[in-house]
Amino acid sequence: MLLQPNAIAILPSQTAMPIAPNCHSTSHPAFYQKVNSLIVLLGASGYVGSEFVRFFDQRAIAYKVLGRRDCDFYDPQLLSRDIAAANGDFLVNCAGYTGKPNVDACELHRTECLLANAVLPGRIAEACALANIPWGHVSSGCIFTGAKPDGSGFSEDDPPNFSFREGNCSFYSGSKALGEECLSDAEQCYVWRLRIPFNHHDSSRNYLSKVMRYDRLLDARNSLSHLREFVTACYDCWTRNVEFGTYNLTNSGSVTTREVVDLIRERGIVDKNFVFFDSEDDFMRRAAKTPRSNTVLDNSKALKAVLRLSPVREAIRQSLALWEVEGPSPCSQLRRWPIGRGLVPDGDDLR
Repeated sequence: MLLQPNAIAILPSQTAMPIAPNCHSTSHPAFYQKVNSLIVLLGASGYVGSEFVRFFDQRAIAYKVLGRRDCDFYDPQLLSRDIAAANGDFLVNCAGYTGKPNVDACELHRTECLLANAVLPGRIAEACALANIPWGHVSSGCIFTGAKPDGSGFSEDDPPNFSFREGNCSFYSGSKALGEECLSDAEQCYVWRLRIPFNHHDSSRNYLSKVMRYDRLLDARNSLSHLREFVTACYDCWTRNVEFGTYNLTNSGSVTTREVVDLIRERGIVDKNFVFFDSEDDFMRRAAKTPRSNTVLDNSKALKAVLRLSPVREAIRQSLALWEVEGPSPCSQLRRWPIGRGLVPDGDDLR
C-alpha cells in the first residue's frame, strides 16, 4: 500500500518573495527567503520521509505533512487544492511502494507497486503544476545495473538499463523507471536518485544493519547514499536554487559488500562469521525471486552543483564510528529481527 502518514506538523511560514536566478550563495537574500518558506511533505512515515522530518525538526524548518487521510494523492485537483491550502512554497514527495520485507513482495502486489511508483509521480506533477509550486521527487538508482565498460558510473544522461523496456528487471525497478518517464517533461521539478540508504542508526531499513544481520551476503559493487547527506542535498537543491532536473545523490565512489564487511570488522561492532553466496546465480537460486540491481552511479552533476556528498568510505566509517543500537548489544538487536535468507545490496528499501 502507499504510505499513509497521519502526523501533522505545522510551523509558521512567511510569504515567499521572488527568487533571483542562480543564487547558490547562502549570503544571497533569496537564500534566506527560501529557508523561511514552508515545505509540504508527502510520505513522511517511511524510512526516507522520517529522515526529512528529523532534518526539518532539528533545523526548525517549517513544514506540513500531507497523508492519504488528509487528501487523495491520485486526484490532482484535490491534491492541488490541499497543497494551496497548506500555503506551501515547495513540495517533497517520499511516497512510494517498496514491498516488505524486500522487492520480491512487489512481484505479488503489482497493482499497488505500479500505482505508487509509476502513476503517482505523474499525478503529483499535475497537482504541483495546478498549484504552481516547485517540487522534488525521491526516485531510485535501481533503474540501472552494472557500470559502464570502463568501470565508471551511469550519469543522469544515460537511459535506464534495468527497466521494463530492457526486459531484465524486477517489477519494482521497472515501476520506478516508468515513474521517471512520467516526469520527463515536468517543470519546476527535481528528481533525486537515492541508492541503498544507510546511516548510524541501527534499523531494518539501514543497509549497514542488513549487512550485519543477514546470514549470507552477495558480494557486489554499488553506489550508496548516506541518508542525512541525501536529505541535506535535496533541501540544498531548493534553498540554493540549483537548476531543476535529475540528480544522482550518491556518495562519491563505490564499494563492494566485502569492503563494507571489512569496515564493520574494523570497528568491531559485531562478532560473526560473514558468509557469502558463491555467485549471483547461487543467490538467485537460494534467496531471491526477482533480479536485483547492483550498479554504480556518477554523482559529478551533483558535485558541480555544490551539493555536499562525501566519499562513500568516509561516510561509512563515520556512520560506524557513531553507531547507535537499540537494546543492550548489536548481537541481541540482530537476533530479535526476523532472520533474512540472504542479502544482495539493492535500493529496495527507499520508503
